[in-house]
Amino acid sequence: MSTSAADKDLISTLYHADFVEYDEEQDDTFTLDGELGVIFASGNTNATSIKSSLKSEHETKRFVNHYWIEFLYKESEVEVDEEMQDQTTAQRLYTYFQSDYKLMQENRRLFVYGDYEDDRFNGYEYRSSVAAGWSQLVWKNEISNFRYSVGPGYAFAKFDNGEKADSVDGFIIRASAEYHYIWPTGAKFRQFVATEAGDENVKSRTETSLSANLFESLALKLSFIVQHNTKPATDSDSLSTETAVTIVYRFF
Repeated sequence: MSTSAADKDLISTLYHADFVEYDEEQDDTFTLDGELGVIFASGNTNATSIKSSLKSEHETKRFVNHYWIEFLYKESEVEVDEEMQDQTTAQRLYTYFQSDYKLMQENRRLFVYGDYEDDRFNGYEYRSSVAAGWSQLVWKNEISNFRYSVGPGYAFAKFDNGEKADSVDGFIIRASAEYHYIWPTGAKFRQFVATEAGDENVKSRTETSLSANLFESLALKLSFIVQHNTKPATDSDSLSTETAVTIVYRFF
């Protein structure tokens, strides 16, 4: 029994059996997306939350560079000495950079990575890590793409009191993977997961997001972030989650 062209397209879409050839010789591209979400709550709970970020990707003949910076702030009304006062209950700055160098083999790459996190309420003054190793773009076509990277690195941190965080400092193995899917309507799905494994601590971060176009350069995004540390600082929780609804604007 023969397979129709429509059936073949459906099979390709669902199972990626017939990938569109990816051209490593493409022209230079640069994208920049800005994200902003502000939530005001009143009544039983008075709180203000702000989340913003900038994401950029720059691709040349030999390099693919990824940039990300994210800021989260939350202020809530809490009771102190039988009086209600506004206090900062969340404040985090997170940024990372990854550069992939394209090898002669198609979609094979070498990468270098670095990140920095300043979270006022996680028990650390700062946390940072660097890594390098192997990266691969497994596939890329008009509707989806998938890439991963893995390699050794080094992590370091300081507690709020200024002492060195021995449970974090040391050599690590870092692995990450990212998947994108785009529907014909322009809606986008993204799944990202990264893990840094050291002798005494394993730090993981996942982000699941779904965005839908409102206008040509404007989209509404729903995201869910999970962060986990096997050995958190002081009395901090090992697991933290964050759900956000934001507006995304594509500058170019």
